Amino acid sequence: MYVIGTAGHVDHGKSTLVKALTSIDPDRLPEEKEREMTVDLGFAWMTLPSGREVSIVDVPGHERFIKNMLAGVGGIDLALLIVAADESVMPQTREHLAILDILQVTRGLVVVTKTDLVDDEELVELVKAEVEDTLQGTSFEGCPMVGVSAQTGDGLDELRGMIDSILDETEMRRDLGRPRLPIDRCFTISGFGTVVTGTLIDGSLAVGQQIELAGSQQRARIRGLQSHKTKVSSAEPGVRLAVNLSGISRDDIERGEILTSPGWLRPARRLDARIRMVNDAPHPLKHNEGVTFHLFTSESHARVRLLDAEQLDAGSEGWVQLLLSEALPVVKGDYFVVRSADSTLGGGQVVDPNPRRRHRRFDVDVSEQLMLLDEGADEDVIVSVAEQWGPCNLTDLSRRANLPREEALERAVALAEEGDLITLGDLSTDGDAVVYSALGWGALKGRLAGVLRSYHDQYPLRRGAPAQEVRSRVGLSQPVYLRALARMGDEGFVAEDGQAVRLPGHEVEFTPKMEQQVARYLQSLDREPYSPPTDQPLEGELLSALVDQGKVVRVGDSVVFAATAYQEMTVRVVEYLRENGSITVAEARTLFDTSRKYILPLLERMDQEQITRRNGDERVLR
Repeated sequence: MYVIGTAGHVDHGKSTLVKALTSIDPDRLPEEKEREMTVDLGFAWMTLPSGREVSIVDVPGHERFIKNMLAGVGGIDLALLIVAADESVMPQTREHLAILDILQVTRGLVVVTKTDLVDDEELVELVKAEVEDTLQGTSFEGCPMVGVSAQTGDGLDELRGMIDSILDETEMRRDLGRPRLPIDRCFTISGFGTVVTGTLIDGSLAVGQQIELAGSQQRARIRGLQSHKTKVSSAEPGVRLAVNLSGISRDDIERGEILTSPGWLRPARRLDARIRMVNDAPHPLKHNEGVTFHLFTSESHARVRLLDAEQLDAGSEGWVQLLLSEALPVVKGDYFVVRSADSTLGGGQVVDPNPRRRHRRFDVDVSEQLMLLDEGADEDVIVSVAEQWGPCNLTDLSRRANLPREEALERAVALAEEGDLITLGDLSTDGDAVVYSALGWGALKGRLAGVLRSYHDQYPLRRGAPAQEVRSRVGLSQPVYLRALARMGDEGFVAEDGQAVRLPGHEVEFTPKMEQQVARYLQSLDREPYSPPTDQPLEGELLSALVDQGKVVRVGDSVVFAATAYQEMTVRVVEYLRENGSITVAEARTLFDTSRKYILPLLERMDQEQITRRNGDERVLR
């Protein structure tokens, strides 16, 4: 299904034309009826000669309601630019045309209305000629025109046929697998509850589906769907919908919210974009200038940081970073408009909906990166996204590259086979799987190597760094870290020893002096294997190194056994338990002819290793 939108100057007959085409009056508010002027969005629908059903969004023409006009044209497939034959091109004709051009609405049809008010056919042709001049250099240049009278019906059949013909050549909206419905109305119906309306883009919705309001992260469930007052069980992209929601109050929803599936779309206050000034902009756009940012049905005050120019004059374009005062949910590829207090300045397309950092101005690398995101092939964009945002899961990769999930998966797998991406886990089946760009993976390895090298230099007698300390220093989540460590281990880049991580070339080496100290200490342990000396002649790092090497076993703060002695003692305790069923501290002390000072920490260590279990004053086998 397609959505058609009207545009044009106030009182040029937009709503009258819609009513003549559809028999539905789009002006629904008492104020509109009284003043005979559209002030907010109106909606209607009709069936074309081909049998195709289309939705129509009627927008206000008065300059005071331009933000309402902007709320209506964000999701249309075809625009009807309305020009009255008795007035020709007027200020809002030009402004609405500029907005349609900025939003890249490339399918257009000029409708010259009120032809019944012009006696001379030549005057209608003069109006068409002026319109043709006005369209020069815009996305509407060369679009068809038709003259009509809503009062007499002249030209209406031709108009319907022309709409049909244009839509024959208009591609249906792609289903990206992530529905978005910018809410333009919200109300309550007795017996049904909360209802919102909007144009569905990017994905499909179904009755019973759980949804989320991306701005507030509130959740609800779809109780019912209607399109053109007809109940439907599901809806595809490009349709006007009324969505009945359960589990949420009408007071909790405002125009500008985005209804979507849960978990993937988050509001952001910063975004990168390519902006183009309209040809008749009232003044240049300066660095850090405040503007009003319009996207679909939402708006926010914003500050514009110019990245590659001192200022943008009328008709020029450049890279910008927009800082929004209110966080909005934005997707790569979305079109927007920026306005000053009372006029349209320009607009453009979002390149990065949530850049990681504030960019430096006049940085060639930044401009090249933005250009790649804007104009690069899908594969280049995926690599760029992974480079900036790695590690990315498939959901983030799809959203930031603005590709359907299946297409993003297919391209990511191909890029991984070519070595341009590094995957940790199976993207097709593992929800925790992530990707790095080859450059990002190399940077991560460099970071991890630096952490380990620094640790080895600081603690040369330790076999490696504690694994969780390394994770904290490189700043990775546990799932990603474990996958990264396993892959680096397979690559021979790091080695794991129990809970320690080291570089493969790292070995603990004692100086000759240390070797002598160690030899003397081990001899002292061997002389009294069950009652070793508790005054430690070795500094802590050296003793820890002996523990790591398995030469000694520390069973308490001051009690250390030679490894052979500890092994012998545990074996004898186990044998005693098998014969007698239990052992007390006193019995163990007698078994080794030693004191409680050594036996108690020995038995506690055996408890920790789950060899024995304490039962009152006795130990038994586990």
